[in-house]
Amino acid sequence: MDTVPPSYKGYRYPVEIISHAVWLCFRFPLSFREVEELLFERGVLVSYETVRRWCAKFGQAYANRLRRRRPRPGDKWHMDEVFIKINGQIHYLWRAVDQDGNVLDILVQPKRNTKAAVRFFRRLLKDLEYVPRVIVTDKLRSYGAAHRQVMPSVEHRSSKYLNNRAENSHQPTRQRERAMKRFRSAGSAQRFLSAFSGISPHFRPRRHLMTAPDHRTEMVLRFTIWNQITGVAALPTTA
Repeated sequence: MDTVPPSYKGYRYPVEIISHAVWLCFRFPLSFREVEELLFERGVLVSYETVRRWCAKFGQAYANRLRRRRPRPGDKWHMDEVFIKINGQIHYLWRAVDQDGNVLDILVQPKRNTKAAVRFFRRLLKDLEYVPRVIVTDKLRSYGAAHRQVMPSVEHRSSKYLNNRAENSHQPTRQRERAMKRFRSAGSAQRFLSAFSGISPHFRPRRHLMTAPDHRTEMVLRFTIWNQITGVAALPTTA
């Protein structure tokens, strides 16, 4: 397990402020200017451009460290794609989640044909390094063609009624897209959403399945993990 936090050498602000700003950006549907205002209310003078650079610099690093801390995902993968508009052109956000709603990976592509589906399948297998027991998709025929090419031994269930798990996982992304007034390029969308899909779910436990005390206990644990992976927990404490 990676125990070395990111380096903050050369940054004027302490890690507590940087990690808090990144948390605000990826946890809530806030713009960079709104995060700037929230920090200002707490006496922190920082520009929205600095907040944007912090997210670009540390967001993916935090997300990678969170993914390494999570248990191995389930063996049932739900896949779905949703369109996003970038500079007036339609792109597609491909997403895979397991049966517990954990985001496995995302990929922004300009097409949703067989070639795009094959690329997404191979990316998943390379990053996760194991083969699922079953995959669940909607009726898009590209999934079937990619399934036969990449992992024909895996059971494939295709139904528009079985894939609510993946479809519901797109909702936080839509909130972020509105807050950011859409994405400026496919590359920036991929970078932001890749980090977002690793950080946002960490702070979204399945609240409807928990009692209030259990939810508070779970959130304390998750904030403790956040402080560890960002380096806040390594700071010396004062009496």
